[in-house]
Amino acid sequence: VQLQASGGGLVLPGGSLKLSCTATGHILGTYAVGWFRQAPGNEGQWLSGITGSGERTYYHDSVLGRFTISRDNAKNTVYLQMPGLKPEDTAVYYCAAADKVGVNQAQYRYWGQGTLVTVSS
Repeated sequence: VQLQASGGGLVLPGGSLKLSCTATGHILGTYAVGWFRQAPGNEGQWLSGITGSGERTYYHDSVLGRFTISRDNAKNTVYLQMPGLKPEDTAVYYCAAADKVGVNQAQYRYWGQGTLVTVSS
């Protein structure tokens, strides 16, 4: 499975971005997908996960109620909607696929290349 993350960019505080994670080479719907981020000097942080069917979603407390994960298996794509962005959300955002949703990076077998989100005025 090859994953391509996209949708990052430079946004003002309070702005919104919608990240996409598109798979090629396999049907993404057979995998759970997670979003992670890594800020400079920090370890990677799990943000959110979604089951293969999309029936269940999970969030880290820091983004619960703010970010929304979703998927369109017909398009082989998972999304992360991020409204109300803050400077502390600045990081490289990665999507990854696994057999089950988990919070540990080691659980994920396939990774996208990352997309940079910069929140700054």
